[in-house]
Amino acid sequence: MPILPRPVSPRSALADLRDMFSPDRPHRWSLLALSFVATGILLWGFMIDSRVPPKPREIIYVESWMADRKDSDIIRQQIKDLAAYEAALQKKQREFQKMADGLGIEWREQEKRSAAQRKETMAAMDKILKKRLADALAREAAKGGAPAGTTAAATSATAD
Repeated sequence: MPILPRPVSPRSALADLRDMFSPDRPHRWSLLALSFVATGILLWGFMIDSRVPPKPREIIYVESWMADRKDSDIIRQQIKDLAAYEAALQKKQREFQKMADGLGIEWREQEKRSAAQRKETMAAMDKILKKRLADALAREAAKGGAPAGTTAAATSATAD
């Protein structure tokens, strides 16, 4: 089984190349130069296109905390962070929904299911964090870190 198709053979290809560069062809060198230039431009374009820009420097900011920070302060920060995360998630989801509307993708039924699931998850996380906050405030009150009356006030303040 031959590798090349029947009308083309290496012998005939070499004969065509020899005929192309025979002395009786006046444009042979200009055509050769033009083919090299066109090929070079294509290769140069692919090389430029395939360049990966250098990775920008990544700066990581680390929050510094006091060494004597209370557990209740940590849990309050977690509650704030969870609310900020949920707000950012909803904002990003609205952007994707707008894009889906533009593309004609139906997303509303899936949104109903995921919203209900997210609401349950957020309620469970809120309940867990409030319980942990109440426990931390009770431990701090028992140690004498805070008066006993602040436990209920602090818990109701985080419920807002």
